[in-house]
Amino acid sequence: MVERLVKSDVERAAPPAIFPARQVIHAKFHIGQLVHHRVYAFRGVIFDVDPQFNNSEEWWESIPEHVRPRKDQPFYHLLAENEESSYVAYVSEQNLVLDDTGQPVGHPQAALIFESFDGREYKLRPRISH
Repeated sequence: MVERLVKSDVERAAPPAIFPARQVIHAKFHIGQLVHHRVYAFRGVIFDVDPQFNNSEEWWESIPEHVRPRKDQPFYHLLAENEESSYVAYVSEQNLVLDDTGQPVGHPQAALIFESFDGREYKLRPRISH
């Protein structure tokens, strides 16, 4: 069985001879980046990344099969917004594109997680940085 880990997990692991072969997943996006959904009309800022699907089966099966994303890819937690509301979204990498508007998000929780926005991306507050 091939186990998937993010690069930082592999770097912290004991010598590779002890572990079975591992495949490293590289996330295309990172915390603080602005993105928008390829299909649905919303955008947001990434505040967490899962190297592969890490939500409930019930959530995954609630997505119509014809648009259901693969589980073997990074998934992103977003402070998201559309024209009507702000919310938290969980989105697969295949459904995200960089948002190049240069506009900050209006999500009310953005100021709790991020300290600044430079026109391209947000910077995490120091007390919650990893």
